[in-house]
Amino acid sequence: MFIGIDHGTTAMRFASESGEFRISREAAKEFSITDLSRLCPLEEIEGIAICYSMGDNISAITSIRKVQNRGIVSRDGAGKHIGGGTRVYDEVSASGIPAVVMPGLHRGSPTDSRFKAYSHQTSPEKIGIAYEVCLALGNDVIVADVSSNTVSLLVSAGRLVGAFDACIFAPGTLHGALDVDAIRSVDAGKWTANEAFQHAGVNFSLPEGERMRAVAMFAAMECAALRLLNPRAKVALAGSLAPVIAEEVRELLCCDVTVYDEWCASRGLSRIARDVFSGKREILGLETDLLIS
Repeated sequence: MFIGIDHGTTAMRFASESGEFRISREAAKEFSITDLSRLCPLEEIEGIAICYSMGDNISAITSIRKVQNRGIVSRDGAGKHIGGGTRVYDEVSASGIPAVVMPGLHRGSPTDSRFKAYSHQTSPEKIGIAYEVCLALGNDVIVADVSSNTVSLLVSAGRLVGAFDACIFAPGTLHGALDVDAIRSVDAGKWTANEAFQHAGVNFSLPEGERMRAVAMFAAMECAALRLLNPRAKVALAGSLAPVIAEEVRELLCCDVTVYDEWCASRGLSRIARDVFSGKREILGLETDLLIS
């Protein structure tokens, strides 16, 4: 049995080939490795693919025994720090169960160099989403993961080309890019930059009746922008808002849009674990690094 662990914004999601469960990031502070027995007996787990934060200190899918600092440069940066993800990572690391850590996409990643105008493109769980979508739709896809934040990425010919991170372009309900007012608030000492990021979503900027229309429009704009690089790419939406905005995104893009549920990332990660521990040396253009030096 292979397990994927999605370190999401609000929850940790765990999936195998036959089941799944979720716990809030707050509740995850009490996580024990024995909790995985909800999916199967621990002795039947052959491998785990786990995400942690931005994954910006590794560029390959790496054995957890080789990873330093849980695969991140620093805990400082965009996002809310709770402690649940840390607890899950450390429990998996200490368990002795074979596990790999997923990288995010960043300047050290094998993506189109033009995306490296920005230091960070996407966090690791989005690679699980992309893998799951590619298995169903083929090797040319655009995926927008839309919930508290919005992140979109492009796969062409089975390789990750690049992505728009949550603080670059489209807003979600809670997070988004820092506009002029946000920059002024940071300069005035009202917020830190991270706090401004966490108040840049449509829940804070628009009346309730306008929020989902705006999220749909900006998500469609990200997808349209990525289609410049691959006009034949199929489009998919994932995340909690995917079914809410799907029809409007279809109308804006004038194409079919496939909708995935909240388990897309963890399921995709479980398939990555299966394939990596079965000997696959590359996933969507990312190398694997399982050997212990």
